[in-house]
Amino acid sequence: MNETAPSLPATAVRKKAKAWQRLLPFLITVACFVYIYTRLRSAAAAQGSTLLSYLLKSFENVDWLRWLALLIPYCCFYLLIDSAVVWKVINWFNAKIRYADILPIRASAYIISLVNEQVSKGGIAYYLNRRDGVPGWEITSSMLFLMFCEYYSLILWAAIGVTLHWSGFQHVFHMIPWIALGSVVFFIVFHLFFSGKIASRSKLRERPVFRAFRLAKAWQYGAVILLRAPLVLSGVIVYTLALRLFGGAVSYGEMLGYLPVIFFGAAMPGPMHSVAILFWVLLFPGKPGQMTAFGLVMHNFFLFFNAAVGLLFLRRATREIFG
Repeated sequence: MNETAPSLPATAVRKKAKAWQRLLPFLITVACFVYIYTRLRSAAAAQGSTLLSYLLKSFENVDWLRWLALLIPYCCFYLLIDSAVVWKVINWFNAKIRYADILPIRASAYIISLVNEQVSKGGIAYYLNRRDGVPGWEITSSMLFLMFCEYYSLILWAAIGVTLHWSGFQHVFHMIPWIALGSVVFFIVFHLFFSGKIASRSKLRERPVFRAFRLAKAWQYGAVILLRAPLVLSGVIVYTLALRLFGGAVSYGEMLGYLPVIFFGAAMPGPMHSVAILFWVLLFPGKPGQMTAFGLVMHNFFLFFNAAVGLLFLRRATREIFG
């Protein structure tokens, strides 16, 4: 630990931390787009084209009506299932709330997702604290439980996809099953700890932020992963078909390995899902133009469409919070 830290006023430390947290997402976004720009400029120069002309070619031959026919139902389906998962977890650990009451706030929270998906879960915690009087730390604990399960959902599906199509993936993807195995081992120790089976005298588990993990049974982790399975599988189908509209071609099995990794990138802080767009370019290095166009429209349409749906519910959510 830095010995000089205590000499700084607490308010100055907090301000510095907040400024750093605000700046980090934009630095990540700038770094991603600088890398993409260099790749696009090199590809355009190799074809004797300007950067803008090269990039526009990637949009010209897309059947946009077919693309919208894929994306709009997928976004609506995602909202319904995602809301159901949040509703189930809150009913387990916090309060008995109707699905019809969770859907508006989950939709409204997508507006905050324009900046950061994880911060949007904080918006759900604030809403339930204001509307239903549920202690903030209890809701925060449930949101952490959700994020914990989301990680396991993605890593397990990625491991399945890579294992089924082992030879079709770049060598770096062969680490995913091992990461998944390590994650399973970690989960066993983690659950034994929070259920009091090991280190029973530790006071760490008694902190309010870990409340959901203390209450959670092993089957509830599995239930959340199963509830989220339709989101992953429908995403695999939609992204595979949409990629073909942009001149790409992968099997559903290959996309099952790719997409969870992409979703990890989408969860990184930063506007416009820049890390996810970067991952598409890295995964398909031979088609930087098509992959930039594909990632840009896929992730940002999803982002802005869900935020637009959230606007439909925002008036109700605002009334229930401040009314």
